[in-house]
Amino acid sequence: MVGKQIISQCLEQNIKVHFLTTSKKKLSEDAMVKGYYWNPAKGEIDKACFEGVDYVINLAGATIAKRWTNSYKEEVLLSRINSLQTLENGLKETKTHVKSIVSASAIGVYPNSLTNYYEETEREVDNSFLGEVVVAWEKAAKSLSGYTKNLSIIRIGLVLDGEEGALPKLVQPIKLGIGAAFGSGEQWQSWIHINDLASMFLFCALQGLNGVYNGVAPNPVSNAKMVKEIASILNKPLWLPNIPSAMLKVLLGEMSYVLLASQRVSSKKIEEEGFRFRFASLQPALTGLL
Repeated sequence: MVGKQIISQCLEQNIKVHFLTTSKKKLSEDAMVKGYYWNPAKGEIDKACFEGVDYVINLAGATIAKRWTNSYKEEVLLSRINSLQTLENGLKETKTHVKSIVSASAIGVYPNSLTNYYEETEREVDNSFLGEVVVAWEKAAKSLSGYTKNLSIIRIGLVLDGEEGALPKLVQPIKLGIGAAFGSGEQWQSWIHINDLASMFLFCALQGLNGVYNGVAPNPVSNAKMVKEIASILNKPLWLPNIPSAMLKVLLGEMSYVLLASQRVSSKKIEEEGFRFRFASLQPALTGLL
């Protein structure tokens, strides 16, 4: 989802793209967008992908929006670690040194809290599977520092896209007139518009930034506010009570934590680097998408 938007913005700026795919059906020979095969689970990568490359953006990792069985939790973790190790091995074997590397991470590293306001300097880690994944993910990303002078990590929040990801899943029950907030509805949701997130990845790459940055918009909202705003834009009523946390845990298992955890996260650091959001507030972001 994010990769497609980054490619679109690259083409607008006349930047050629090499993309990695695990599907040989998606390989392409387009002059501006060329696909290369890799299989991180087996450590395989077409080393031709590095030819002429100045910047590397890593987004690879299995979705967390599936039931967290023990085997799937292992897949979520290993898909991220194996991807970065495969990239590192490819860079090493081809003796490639690039201008910038930008790697995805997640705000799930921050502790669940209704009151804290998290900046990148926060040392405490959430005592959850997501916290565990992000720590390992970022450690693996930092191993790429030997292949560039500029390595940045973007901790992604709730990405709002009109076609894919979380937003359509939030919209569907509201469209049917059966929408409701999750749990207490008080949990903070630090969101970002898909266009702004793609722009942020390119900004970090092209500006040669170093360090960790939060990939969130400046104005997080509660889950109840998010649901209310969607319903208002769609002109749909909200008449049902909040969906109890216990019910979500029965339906979704441990993965329900994604819906119930609260992280209010700051975008101040990336803004101080000169990044400007097109969608800083929720209402115009949702209106454009919906």
